[in-house]
Amino acid sequence: MPHRKQEKETLPHLIRRIIFIALGATLASVAIELFLVPNNIIDGGIIGVGLILNILTNIPFGVLILVLNLPFLLAGYKHLGKNFFFSSGLAIVLLAVIEVKIATLDPITNEPLLATVFGGLLLGTGVGFVIRNGGALDGTEILGILLTRRMPLSVGEFVMFLNVFIFGWAGFVLGWEQAMYSILTYYIAAKAIDAVIQGLEDTKALLIVSDHSDDIADAINEELGRSVTKLHGRGGYSDHELDVVFVGMTRLELSKAKEIILSIDPDAFTTVFDTQEAFGPTFTKPGHS
Repeated sequence: MPHRKQEKETLPHLIRRIIFIALGATLASVAIELFLVPNNIIDGGIIGVGLILNILTNIPFGVLILVLNLPFLLAGYKHLGKNFFFSSGLAIVLLAVIEVKIATLDPITNEPLLATVFGGLLLGTGVGFVIRNGGALDGTEILGILLTRRMPLSVGEFVMFLNVFIFGWAGFVLGWEQAMYSILTYYIAAKAIDAVIQGLEDTKALLIVSDHSDDIADAINEELGRSVTKLHGRGGYSDHELDVVFVGMTRLELSKAKEIILSIDPDAFTTVFDTQEAFGPTFTKPGHS
C-alpha cells in the first residue's frame, strides 16, 4: 500500500473553518437562550435533553451540553477522525461559553409561535454551519453511527426513535402544547440544516476512480467499517482498465472518507452524490465485508 501521509490543512482554510464554526455556535446560542428556553420549547437530540434538564434543575445549559456530548465525542474520535473531534469539541465549547454570556439578556419574543419559527431557523442554521465545516453540536448522530453497527436500524431511524422519547418526555415535563411547539421547532431546524449544507442528506454515495482502488477500498472498510463494491471500468480516453469503488456512508463520515482517499491517491477522481434512501445490512451495520 502506498505510504499514507496526513494532508495538512492550510492556515486560511483552518481560519475560515473556525470562523464558521464560531458563527454556528453563536447562532445556536441565540436561538436557545433568546427564543427557545424563555418559552419552554426544546429541540430534539442531545440539545433537547440538555434543555429539559436545564428547565428541571437550573443547571446552566452550557454545562449540560458539555457533559452530555463529551462521551459521544470521545467514543466517535476513532471512527470519525481527529478533525471531526476538534471541530465538534470547539463548537460545543463555544456554544457553552457564548450561552453563558447571553443568558442574562432579555428574550427577543414571548410569543411561542414566533419563538418556534425563528428559534428553529436560527438553531438549524447554526448547526448547519458546524456540520458543513466538519463538526457537530449534537452527539445523537454520533451515537447512532456507533450503535447501528450492532442494531438493525439506520442512523436516521435511530435518531427518530430517540426523539420520540425526548418529545414524549417534554410533553410530561413542559406540557403537551409545548411539546408540539418543540416538534415543530425540530422540523424547522432540520429543514434549515439541509438548506445551509446545500441539501446534504443523511446518506451519501461515492464513486472513486483510482489506480489504487484496492488500497482505498481496504482503508475505507478498515477505518470506517463500510463495505464497498468494486465495479469494473475502462477509461474513455486512455482505454485503461481499472476498478471503480462504490460505497455508501453517512454525512458525518464523508470528511473522514475524503482524508482516506487523498492520503492514498491524491489523483483519485471521486464523485459524491446524495442518496434518497440507503438500506440493507451492509449499510445499517457498518463493518460487514
